[in-house]
Amino acid sequence: MSEDRQTRRTIVRHEVTSAYLAEGRRTLRLYLPPGYREDLEYPVVYCQDGEDFFNFGRIATISHALILERNWEPFVIVGVDVDKKVRTSEYMPGGERHEAYVRFFVDELVPFVEARTSVARTPERRLLAGDSLGAAASLSIALARPDLFTRILSLSGAYYEGSIEQLLTAPDLSELSVWMTVGLQENAYETDHGTFDFVDLNRSARRMLELRGAYIDYREKNGEHKWGFWQSELPEALAAFLGPSAHM
Repeated sequence: MSEDRQTRRTIVRHEVTSAYLAEGRRTLRLYLPPGYREDLEYPVVYCQDGEDFFNFGRIATISHALILERNWEPFVIVGVDVDKKVRTSEYMPGGERHEAYVRFFVDELVPFVEARTSVARTPERRLLAGDSLGAAASLSIALARPDLFTRILSLSGAYYEGSIEQLLTAPDLSELSVWMTVGLQENAYETDHGTFDFVDLNRSARRMLELRGAYIDYREKNGEHKWGFWQSELPEALAAFLGPSAHM
């Protein structure tokens, strides 16, 4: 295998057809690690807001450097794009398109990726990642299908009433691990449906998750509700799950 093949960054785009989504398809992008081989099974990170994670979060660039320069075990990243016009209705529990999105994710997207990419098929080697409402969507997916997902990377999660209702009725969550961060300057963030204190939202979600037995790695730092903050958090977040000293 050439040196170029061993070190180059590969990103592939796909269109996933869907019987659940109104538009009938969804775009995703796949980051394949250096030296990717079909005869191995790689840990996999599934990102909501896929375009933003790749373009603003620079998750592929960051991960590529960690794998090459710090000898991390290689892993695959799946970025699932979203139409911002329907993002809230898809990602927010109780939203008009939310149940359809969850069905698409677990019944169509995951099988599509696993049929075409050498990724792990066990929950402890799958990671759901999301920012803001994307974190709420990731939690909803993990609660719906704990047989598929037990690990969540949460960047300033928008844990509104629908998420709290889900946690109120959740069973034992001792198999769930959640890495959480929120910025201290997110205490009065204006959204298209109101102004929210994201610090309080995340503290509340943390308490409820811990009460149900989930393992939580939580931090509050100086930061705003934007990708500049979240991008800076990604190396630490990924290290908790995928680094040489991973503890989640």
